[in-house]
Amino acid sequence: MSIFSSSLLFEKVPTGKSRDRSSIESVEWFCNNLYLGLRDGAVLYLSAGRPSAGPGGAREVGRRQMGRGGAVSQLKTVPVLNHLLVLWDGSVSALNMFSLEPVPGLKKIQNVSVLCVSQPAAHTQPVSVNLFTASTKRRAISVHKVCVDRWECVGHVALPQDPVALAVCETCLCVATSDRYFLHDYLTHSTLDLFPHNLPKQNILLNESGAREFLLNGPGNLGMFVKTDGISERPPVPWADGVLDAVVDFPYVLALQGQTLHIYSMLDQQLKQTISIQNPKILLSTTENVLVAAEREIHCLSQTPLEDQIEGLLGRERADEALTLLDGVRALLPEDSYKDLHRSIICTSGWLKFYREDFSEAKEHFIEGGLDPRDLISLYPGMDVITPDYKSQRPAVSNARDLRMLSRDDRPAFQQYLSFLSQFLRETRETVLGQTCPQDVDTALFKLYLQQEEQELLEELVSSPNHCLLPVCVPELEQHNRFFTVGLLYQSHDQHFNAIQTWVRIVDGVCEDPRPGVFLHIVKTLSQFQQKSIIMKFIDWVLQKDQKERVQIFTKRKPQDQNMFAPEEVLTFLEKYPAALTVYLEYLVHELHSEEEKHHTLLATAYITHILQTAQRARHSEENTEIRDKLQHLLWESSIYNVNTVQAKIKSSALHVERAILLGRAGQHRAALQILVIQEKDHQAAESYCRRTSAGQSRDFTQQLFLCLLQVYLESSQGITAAVDLLNNNAATFNPARVLQVLPSSWSLQLLRRFLCDSLRETVHESRMRGLEKNLAHVENLRHKNAWMEATQEKVRLDRSCVCHCCRLQLTGPEFLRRPTGELIHTHCYSSDKTC
Repeated sequence: MSIFSSSLLFEKVPTGKSRDRSSIESVEWFCNNLYLGLRDGAVLYLSAGRPSAGPGGAREVGRRQMGRGGAVSQLKTVPVLNHLLVLWDGSVSALNMFSLEPVPGLKKIQNVSVLCVSQPAAHTQPVSVNLFTASTKRRAISVHKVCVDRWECVGHVALPQDPVALAVCETCLCVATSDRYFLHDYLTHSTLDLFPHNLPKQNILLNESGAREFLLNGPGNLGMFVKTDGISERPPVPWADGVLDAVVDFPYVLALQGQTLHIYSMLDQQLKQTISIQNPKILLSTTENVLVAAEREIHCLSQTPLEDQIEGLLGRERADEALTLLDGVRALLPEDSYKDLHRSIICTSGWLKFYREDFSEAKEHFIEGGLDPRDLISLYPGMDVITPDYKSQRPAVSNARDLRMLSRDDRPAFQQYLSFLSQFLRETRETVLGQTCPQDVDTALFKLYLQQEEQELLEELVSSPNHCLLPVCVPELEQHNRFFTVGLLYQSHDQHFNAIQTWVRIVDGVCEDPRPGVFLHIVKTLSQFQQKSIIMKFIDWVLQKDQKERVQIFTKRKPQDQNMFAPEEVLTFLEKYPAALTVYLEYLVHELHSEEEKHHTLLATAYITHILQTAQRARHSEENTEIRDKLQHLLWESSIYNVNTVQAKIKSSALHVERAILLGRAGQHRAALQILVIQEKDHQAAESYCRRTSAGQSRDFTQQLFLCLLQVYLESSQGITAAVDLLNNNAATFNPARVLQVLPSSWSLQLLRRFLCDSLRETVHESRMRGLEKNLAHVENLRHKNAWMEATQEKVRLDRSCVCHCCRLQLTGPEFLRRPTGELIHTHCYSSDKTC
């Protein structure tokens, strides 16, 4: 596809057999109005209709002969004034753009070699433009202010050499002399040298190329772009030697050399097209086209629409070049068109790299270009597209490969393509790309994980919310004996009953699956379910497998789900599962801190029942000891259970310690101690009972309880040694006077020596400690009295300047408080806020 197409806009018909002296020397264009300056001094006005009208499309409207001889070397329109400026025979004349009649009041400007016109100043009255003319008699540029009916010289710019070419942008003049280029601001009078040159006069080139930018023919055959501040923001264009003229039709530079027009890209500086034209002389860039003037013809070059250029590059698989062009002309395209073209270029580049097995860059291009995952999925064997309305948008590329054939002929290479698909789908699954066809993406990922035996990734996929198609995925899992994964897939699709039922079949041996821990997974899942009906369908099956541990279905629920099962409902259900009932009661009492008497009583009786049943099988089993410890702890710590009910349960049993605890709860301490000493024969348990019962009680109660134990020892047949040990080890807990009253008179002083010494020492220590505490309290009292006296003996003067330290209001009455530090406070402020 050509970038520019050429058409003949105008052809001058020869006047006769004699030599034609009316060849084209200059050309100007404005709004379908074409002006030609001829060698014989005539100005020809043509109406072109439209630039692409083709041969004969330009119609002659007017003609004016400037004089008998001499070429019209330059034409310039000033549309805002309806003026056509004509440089002929070293002078500038102003004609009406449409009638070609001289403008009254505008006399010729003499001795001019070259001219240029600036854009009209905005919002100025009257409307005017600046005309810059280079003098043929002196090295200077004259500045003229041109209005509708007059013009006047308003300044001069001195030059070091005669100007050869001239261009202006706002206040900046770009001047070419015979050996250099430079910039000059005619308002600030600042000059900036650009670079020297050694070009012949006909090759010196200076044109405007865009906003605040000039195009120059630089040294080394480089087309240089220079901004008005002297900076070049674009790379130079390396063009051929001997360029006669050059213009910009963005994003291209057209350079005229000999009989050929060279077209370069401003974006990558490469030659893109050449066009042969016979005897070309002048190039003129218009807003829509480029005009090429030959001696007798005007050719119109029309740029192919940018979208068509990009599509053509894509068709030739020059994706990088197309992207460079697209990015360079983005500002010229509608945003929607840019996005569509950018997506098409990036995806095409991705496909080229994909088939070259450059997977890293292919993935980046596919993601950036928004590739429809189905375009990729449908390439693979066994990966069918699910979406019914899918239409492939894959571009045809020359290096495409048949992956179905590759899967048979080169399995290692095909495996790389599978890995790429897996990685691409994983990265796009949660993005907008993946959400356009979630079923296709998730089902394809499922098949990939299953084929490649990536069990961990497969379970991660089916355990999380997904869009896998069940009729496709379930049969494949069953074929591979992945029944546990089937359950996960059902569960992620909210088919909880089917999920549990599948796992139950694995545990019962109906389905073969090597996955361990399925039963534990069922219990954990049921404990997290919010569907009560499903839990009740499987709870009997779970408890029949394991009572003690699996009651966590009720006890390990989330806080927000605790109210799903009422305790009474669970207790009723667990009556036929005693081990589970015990665990649940422990949960109610110890974790939920239930204060219902029924729960505590039931837990105690459950312990007792278990102990009695276990005792019949193994008298001293570790399990029995553990349960007895739990029972005793409950009886000691809880005060909510029904004592009579528990006593009735153990009345005829050998649980003497437990009976003693219950008697102690009823205040029958002597009976409790008798059971521990006489029936249980456990002196350590009896002393422990006394310490635990007297904890937090008064000293008199403690002394009375230990004295009771001493009496029980003395009443027993072999309690003398125990009584002596009790006295010697706990002298501080006895009242010596009462002890001496109950001891047999036959006991010697030597037997009681240690007790009496320790008891006397403790008595003296307590007496001295009480005296010390009394003295310390007396000292503290004296300190407070001293502070009070010091505060009350000082005189307080009350006037209008005295304010409350708390509320900052004036003290108006005699009632107030005074701190030791001197602050005064209202009594009501202190009573309402103690921090004041």
